[in-house]
Amino acid sequence: MNWQTAINGFRAYMLLERSLSPHTIEAYISDVGKLAQYLELTGQELAPADLQTDTLRAFLIWLNELGLGARSQARLLSALKTFYKYLLTEHIAATDPTELLDGPRLPRHIPEVLSYDEIQRMMDAVDLSDPQGARNRAMLETLYACGLRVTELVELRISNLYLDIGFVKVTGKGDKERIVPIGEEAVKHIRLYMEGVRQGMMNIHKDHANYLFLNRRGKKLTRVMVFLIIKELARIAGITKNVSPHTFRHSFATHLIEGGADLKAVQDMLGHESIITTEIYTHLNTDYLRETVLQFHPRNKG
Repeated sequence: MNWQTAINGFRAYMLLERSLSPHTIEAYISDVGKLAQYLELTGQELAPADLQTDTLRAFLIWLNELGLGARSQARLLSALKTFYKYLLTEHIAATDPTELLDGPRLPRHIPEVLSYDEIQRMMDAVDLSDPQGARNRAMLETLYACGLRVTELVELRISNLYLDIGFVKVTGKGDKERIVPIGEEAVKHIRLYMEGVRQGMMNIHKDHANYLFLNRRGKKLTRVMVFLIIKELARIAGITKNVSPHTFRHSFATHLIEGGADLKAVQDMLGHESIITTEIYTHLNTDYLRETVLQFHPRNKG
């Protein structure tokens, strides 16, 4: 099987079997395409099933020398492993040459976090006299109350709000659904937005009527628009940190854990598959951890 046929089959496999997002599928297709290009550039006429681990290792070294970052290399290796899983599943390849490949060591990234005071300053920065102010306040409250990714926020549907019992249903990565609690303050501002500005909109696009957060043209907000709104509010609030929608997600997790929340519960609310992903938030406040050890560890009690 040639590369183009294999890549076309891989696309269908990811779409039907893995339920990956369109963005992830295109990224993986692009990454596997880079391998095909490398083989062509180096004059190696090898079909996907013929590759050996040494060839893939040489490819990764070549990318590293070109200056591809460690995080991009790690994603590319993930794409190749998924590609060869597909080839094995379809009996196109007999062995998996990615099995013995190690990914690059990724630097541990400690996310930017806002203090509770900074969160409140951003909330206060919203101009509620503006017709879109109620929407923006409800949006920020929801991000912070539920720890949502920006895509989850813009895709949030009215039919998935259970405000009377304090929950929302969220569709996360890989179309996986989860139920997340939502606090009273966020519920209050969502209702103010829905019963005020949103209810008075006359131009809601019929295909977007079920989305909660809409722009002035009656269509759901884009991820970029949410970024711009948050950047501007951070500027108005005088916050010099690099603030994005994801900052609210990080702050949500950190504040919960600092308050004593169970790590597994936070994992479930964030929609992390691995507890290891959630554990990064336990490294954010060393003073808090040190004080916990000094106060509660039996070796520190006189």
